[in-house]
Amino acid sequence: MKLTEKHREYWRRNLRITTMLLMIWFVVTFVAGWFARELNEIVIIGPLGFYLGAQGAPFIYLLIIGYYARYMNRLDRRYGVQEGEDE
Repeated sequence: MKLTEKHREYWRRNLRITTMLLMIWFVVTFVAGWFARELNEIVIIGPLGFYLGAQGAPFIYLLIIGYYARYMNRLDRRYGVQEGEDE
């Protein structure tokens, strides 16, 4: 199968959004964890480092998954590569 310019554009957009969301995931997971001691000095409801690790990070992961699924469904429809609607 030869890739058309339309397929290449689809994959460029897919890789771009995947890279962006992985960077957000990395910052939330490792950067916030790395600076947890410093973040614990900031107290809002509780220590911010603990709050990010216990509740903030899982919530952001859910947002990332939801955004990616919605974005990809929209992208699939735009480029005509959606699944299951013809069957």
